[in-house]
Amino acid sequence: MTTSPSQDVSGRLFLAVGRLSRSLRQAGAPGPGHGAISALATLVNYGQLRLGDLAAKEGVAAATMSRIVAALVEAGYVRRESDPIDRRAWLATATEEGERMVSGVRSTRVQELNRRIDRLPPELRERLIGALPALEALLSDDEDGS
Repeated sequence: MTTSPSQDVSGRLFLAVGRLSRSLRQAGAPGPGHGAISALATLVNYGQLRLGDLAAKEGVAAATMSRIVAALVEAGYVRRESDPIDRRAWLATATEEGERMVSGVRSTRVQELNRRIDRLPPELRERLIGALPALEALLSDDEDGS
């Protein structure tokens, strides 16, 4: 089976982004895992959310999100309270400590990425900068659907 040039680009890009993301996570400070950091970052960005809505945004089952939020509450990064409209549901909000955690993780990972970009030859750095609008455009569909 042969692949088209666009499939080759898609496959290479998928692997490169995934591997870079994993490598940057591993270079970061110890603490909550990727799923917890992602959920916490979503709460920081969107504000208070019902657990079901947070699970939907993160693309995980409600039971999984309940476990993630319970661990974040225990660590002091999230506050959970019952929904005043529907007492069966829970609302989650990032605490100030949670906001600091997300900011610190981003800072550490961005600094590591910056070090790696600085090591690139100038031609590759310029090509990477030129590709940023296309990469950002790939995200616009995800952001519209959230």
